[in-house]
Amino acid sequence: MATHKIKRYQYGILFYVADREQKGKVTLQDWAVFQNLLAKPDAEYEVIFRFFDRDRSGYIDFEEFYGTWQAHKGEDSLPFNWSGDWATLYIGAKNKRHIMTYPQFAQMLRGLQGERVRQAFVHFDKNKDGFIEPEEFQRIIRETAAHKLSDYLLDNLPTLCNIATGSKISYANVRAFQNIIQQMDMVELIIRNATIKSADGKITRTDFLNEASRISRFNLYTPMEADILFHFAGLDEPSGRLGLRDFARVLDPSWHTAYTLGTDAIADAGQKAFAGTKSLLHDVLESVHHFALGSLAGAFGAFMVYPIDLVKTRMQNQRSSGVGQVLYKNSIDCAKKVIRNEGFKGLYSGVLPQLVGVAPEKAIKLTVNDLVRGKFTDKGTGNIWWGWELIAGGSAGACQVVLYPTLAMSSRREAC
Repeated sequence: MATHKIKRYQYGILFYVADREQKGKVTLQDWAVFQNLLAKPDAEYEVIFRFFDRDRSGYIDFEEFYGTWQAHKGEDSLPFNWSGDWATLYIGAKNKRHIMTYPQFAQMLRGLQGERVRQAFVHFDKNKDGFIEPEEFQRIIRETAAHKLSDYLLDNLPTLCNIATGSKISYANVRAFQNIIQQMDMVELIIRNATIKSADGKITRTDFLNEASRISRFNLYTPMEADILFHFAGLDEPSGRLGLRDFARVLDPSWHTAYTLGTDAIADAGQKAFAGTKSLLHDVLESVHHFALGSLAGAFGAFMVYPIDLVKTRMQNQRSSGVGQVLYKNSIDCAKKVIRNEGFKGLYSGVLPQLVGVAPEKAIKLTVNDLVRGKFTDKGTGNIWWGWELIAGGSAGACQVVLYPTLAMSSRREAC
């Protein structure tokens, strides 16, 4: 559920349910009971039942229910006939109303949304030709299911008319759309399974239907339902091969739309140009960031092991002379004499050229490796062929070798 779509007064409904004694405040015990209620698997139904059960009797009569419904119905809400055949089946005819227990009430709620959509469609279908305008369809869905849908999907609801010829939306389209949004969890499971099996992480409408028939024996989707799903997920991807990110705009209710499709072409082009510039700037800043981190890591590593490198260099230097008395007996003796004669700072004699050289050398190696790996990593799956990994490591090593010999000679001369 997208919490940014919930109005302030709707939180008051939850407060009313939590305030068991109707004192206008929620005690710690009330809150503990309410949290336990929300943890139940059927919490959504039970919270609504307790809201309508004003006298806390454990059942709801029609007058109690209808009064609460009317009090919380907006002035511009779509009409709903509680005296019609559908409502009569659950609550009885006008003169034969009966009370509803919690299980009965929950079952009525289960079908209420579908009936609201049907009655709203009939309300807008003035000439009884079985079609309504796209904006009327958008209003129906916004009023009945906006809290369950993403901003992207809600903004583009009128485009449903484009899945068939004509400029209006049929009742079959509306029912197919409703079936899809009522089974979002199953749809997402099918899509994830299908994309995992795809080499490039993208699937077609046929892939979706095949996976749906494989994963479920009874919960099959009609061609129109599949068309609607792929229509909204692929509004800006005409190839018909869609990945998880494309479907997330439809399945994730918290998805926020950056801009609405179908607006002025110049504005759309400007958005794309800005996105391209932003992407380029991001790549540059990311490379600078990696270079800086590599420099710090290289400099820190070189600084920490420099005393060992200095001792090693001086031991090698005295062996290379081949004449005269040996100055150092071993590495430990060398370190002691350096500290005694030059102080502790003597262990870091000549460290500055080492840092100046090693820092960019390590940074170049890490940056080149990341750059090559990034270019050949599949953006959809995040995988990279092992051959490209070898090339990335080889390229990084080659760049390091070009720079390192000069730096190594410089540091050795300073160490001596």
